[in-house]
Amino acid sequence: MTENPSQQPASTPELPTQYAPAEVEGKLYERWVERGYFTADPDSEKPPYTIVIPPPNVTGALHLGHAFQVTLMDALTRRKRMQGFETLWLPGMDHAGIATQNKVEQQLAEEGKSRQDLGREQFTERVWQWKEEFGGRILGQLRRLGAGLDWSRERFTMDEGLSKAVQTIFKKLYDDELIYRAERIINWCPRCLTAISDIEVDYQDDDGELVSLKYGEGDETLVVATTRVETMLGDTAVAVHPDDERYAHLIGKRIKLPLTDRTIPVVADHHVDPEFGTGAVKVTPAHDPNDFAIGQRHGLESMTIMDERGVITVHGPFQGLDRFEARSAIVAALREQGRVVAEKRPYVHSVGHCSRCKTTVEPRLSLQWWVKVETLAGAAGDAVRDGRVELHPKDMEKRYFDWVDNLNDWCISRQLWWGHRIPVWYGPAGEVVCVGPDEEPPSGDGWTQDPDVLDTWFSSGLWPFSTLGWPEETPDLKKFYSTDVLVTGHDIIFFWVVRMMMFGLYAMDGEVPFKTVALTGLVRDEFGKKMSKSNPNAVDPLDWMDNYGSDAVRFTLAKGANPGADVPIGEDWVQASRNFANKIWNATRFAMMNGATVEGPLPPVEQMSATDRWILSRLNATVAEVDAFYDDFQFAKLSESLYHFAWDEVFDWYVELSKTTFFAGGEQAKVSARVLGEVLDVTLRVLHPIVPFVTEQLWTTLTGGESLVVADWPEDSGFRDDAAEKEIELVQQVVTEVRRFRSDQGLQPGQKVPAELTLTGTALAPHEAAIRQLLRLQPAGDGFHATATLPVAGATVALDLSGTIDVEAERKRLTKDLGAAEKEKAQANGKLNNEAFLGKAPDNVVDKIRGRLAKAEADIERITAQLANLPQS
Repeated sequence: MTENPSQQPASTPELPTQYAPAEVEGKLYERWVERGYFTADPDSEKPPYTIVIPPPNVTGALHLGHAFQVTLMDALTRRKRMQGFETLWLPGMDHAGIATQNKVEQQLAEEGKSRQDLGREQFTERVWQWKEEFGGRILGQLRRLGAGLDWSRERFTMDEGLSKAVQTIFKKLYDDELIYRAERIINWCPRCLTAISDIEVDYQDDDGELVSLKYGEGDETLVVATTRVETMLGDTAVAVHPDDERYAHLIGKRIKLPLTDRTIPVVADHHVDPEFGTGAVKVTPAHDPNDFAIGQRHGLESMTIMDERGVITVHGPFQGLDRFEARSAIVAALREQGRVVAEKRPYVHSVGHCSRCKTTVEPRLSLQWWVKVETLAGAAGDAVRDGRVELHPKDMEKRYFDWVDNLNDWCISRQLWWGHRIPVWYGPAGEVVCVGPDEEPPSGDGWTQDPDVLDTWFSSGLWPFSTLGWPEETPDLKKFYSTDVLVTGHDIIFFWVVRMMMFGLYAMDGEVPFKTVALTGLVRDEFGKKMSKSNPNAVDPLDWMDNYGSDAVRFTLAKGANPGADVPIGEDWVQASRNFANKIWNATRFAMMNGATVEGPLPPVEQMSATDRWILSRLNATVAEVDAFYDDFQFAKLSESLYHFAWDEVFDWYVELSKTTFFAGGEQAKVSARVLGEVLDVTLRVLHPIVPFVTEQLWTTLTGGESLVVADWPEDSGFRDDAAEKEIELVQQVVTEVRRFRSDQGLQPGQKVPAELTLTGTALAPHEAAIRQLLRLQPAGDGFHATATLPVAGATVALDLSGTIDVEAERKRLTKDLGAAEKEKAQANGKLNNEAFLGKAPDNVVDKIRGRLAKAEADIERITAQLANLPQS
């Protein structure tokens, strides 16, 4: 239970009869921002709590995945702020190199121009113009969602401060010999004309062809199979396993490469699986990462046979053809020579595509800049192993270690114009100079800067500390680093999380970038299918916010947020959450109209009814439960706990049980009104981080307080009353059982029925008026005839149903239902007693039949009881 910082106004404020989110949300949010509630103070003596938002792309628009993670981060920071922490939730955007460059190039294409027409400097200026005009709309959409971000600290990965951080760490890594330049196989996009990272490659099953080819002549013949026939022009060997006796006579010899005037060696390498296919593989070092490794081991030549656009550059007949055109032409030429041994078409296999433009990615040998990750990745693994960083849920640790312990060196250069330019200059005599942020680059004839830019993940890997002012020793960095929680999807644990761990530990002298990584799943549709713009199941969360309010979207997402698990969501569920917001509104409005108040201290416990003590006991238990769930990042469970407490226990039970007290008036009504005010005050506080708008409007009206954003988080006072909880449980049993019976008999909820209640000697006696009110039971008057008697919870409820139902029609209906249930039971038993069936049926089928049997038996028991309780004709 909490203290109330302000008194309720003497006259009860009025709330509109209906909650209209569109009329409330925008005004409330602007008020929060104007009053500086989200602005953190580095000079505060409060303990810090820091979250940096995973920076959305500057090109992006709000989708459900964003809304999901932002809702969870907002809930965490709102609660911590209420708990008295100096809370910083820092916003910002990523410059999104490839995506942003593509956007501007598309604009130029519509004007009949290319970036080459503008030149690098003018093109970069054009991108900045696009960013100012069109970029960053997602940040405005986050306001719609209610995100309590500190907008005074908004950052951009290409702003001056973050650019300085990028240049600083590049120089530091270079000087420590952790950055180097080398030729390696990379993912290359022939459309974007750049290397791309693993995370920018989307793999999908494509229909291709598997072609088996005969290399060599006579006894010196080998058969290899490939899905990329065009790359055979760049083969510089055939590899076999050293222990494969079939090819022992060929190892070390040279064989004829078809369609060319070259011979290539047969090499022995343990990488080859002799059990797979023919046990012989073609080796194209310049166009396959495994082949490149074989080539390195055996000193093979690396022949690049296509240009940056995927056009063949060697061997006359095919020179100038696109790689896919060349594939067909080469197969035809090989077939004509009798070199095609077998063709399998279609051959479904996994093919990498550029996530931006969907072009098939080409493995390509290229001179690139790399980060040597061995020591950096080792430190990132140790930080989790020794407990400095906790992954949540814990079972994600295995995936993390599988990746970080086997991490390859990281290609960080991109052949783009938009991004952080690599701070390396080349001199006329082959000099290479890396320049730090406070150093002057070399100048004069022959000096040029490296044309490439850095991978976007390089700058976003610095995000937890660069946004706080690093490399300067700023007050923000001192107060708010390291951050407390990183909330992000498990799908980028390998890429972004690991990079932040490596850079944070390296730049900040071993201090971790975050203490906890709370990993979420992906948002899917209500059937568990992945949402995609290309599918009809894609949803714009702004449409749902327009239709149902931001609170409804937030509550639906939080209610599905089990740690690390995917989140199904459908419009029906958002509608249900809208109904919950309306329930909160209507019940609070009703309570205030009936005197609910926060004025003055709570009355002494001895003045309270059992109903009052029960709800206060349940209130404190719920606060304790919600706190425990927050600390364990169990958003789904805490949302369910809040939902059932608010809707079921407060609004459906406490308010209804208290109506007779309120209607009667007097001192007991005043006591209950104060208890109800306390319950609403605390309930709205604990609901606020998830559903901030409706709770803010209701709480400020109820209490007259300034804002829930800066109100105190409620604490469990420790008050429990087991006796009162048991007493009200008995009341609930009586009401629930009689309601079920009324429904079974076909009575309408509001239909009144004469009844006698025998409550003597039970704890139910003080609740007779409330029980009668809830069950629509009239006093038993003259002529009362008990046609049904229900013993429940130690009490007896006798009902006179004469004249309320058609007994004979009801008996016929129930008898028919009973026969159907008995038939279902017999059929299920027949299958379950059949050994032949049990021996063949899958486990899930058997389980389904057992479930049918259990349901049939329950139906028989229920219907039999209903028939027994029918009035005798």
